[in-house]
Amino acid sequence: MLGKDHIATASNVLVKHWRDGTKLGALETSLRPQSRADGYAIQAALETQSLGKLFGWKIAATSEAGQKHINVAGPLAGRIMSDTVIADGGTASMKGNEMRVGEPEFAFRMGHDLPPRAASYSVDEVLAAVESLHPAIEIPDSRFADFASAGEAQLIADNACAHLFVLGAATSANWRAIDLVDERPQITLRGQHYTGHGKNVLGDPRVALAWLANELRGLGITLRAGEVVTTGTCHPPLPIQAGDYFAVDFGVLGKVSVGFA
Repeated sequence: MLGKDHIATASNVLVKHWRDGTKLGALETSLRPQSRADGYAIQAALETQSLGKLFGWKIAATSEAGQKHINVAGPLAGRIMSDTVIADGGTASMKGNEMRVGEPEFAFRMGHDLPPRAASYSVDEVLAAVESLHPAIEIPDSRFADFASAGEAQLIADNACAHLFVLGAATSANWRAIDLVDERPQITLRGQHYTGHGKNVLGDPRVALAWLANELRGLGITLRAGEVVTTGTCHPPLPIQAGDYFAVDFGVLGKVSVGFA
């Protein structure tokens, strides 16, 4: 396990690259996380240096395509900070963004706390703590120039490739009665149309949400009421560029969109 000084220094390096919009090859060997625990410790230090407050959580690599994109074997949790949230229909800057992809996602706002405990939370327990379901778009990026070779621990330290996030309005539909596994959001980008699939999100976006709650539980972190969890892309990451407009229609669950400049 890295010591406190090394964790703080590693965090400082990543924050500086985040703020400058620059990239690095890898953390110095003495600062490099050797485990998921090291990675999450560095990530936690990022929160204390952010200009915003904790808005919620993201899950990276919940789909096979997402795992291949960043070359990991399974999901990673990251923090969404309030200063990275863009209004629905707003404009996202492409400055410093080298990953350059957009991802349509199912997001949940929590209505009740889920504190750490010995036993895992079931999917039903986690869903009972949810207040609302939202359509969302994530715009990930990494501070590592070659994110595909950075490895799991460094990517966790890199806030699981969190960058920008767009949250749509809470759905007015009775989403609890809908099988999210078979939902097929329609994405429009540069005149092309794509179809997402709920099953791409760890087999079920609700299962992904429970995974996040239990990942935080294992870290001794409370998933708090009011926080938003975005569960990972339901379509392979789609390339974006300045001038694009990325719109997603989740049918009865609502719509969300963002432009790029």
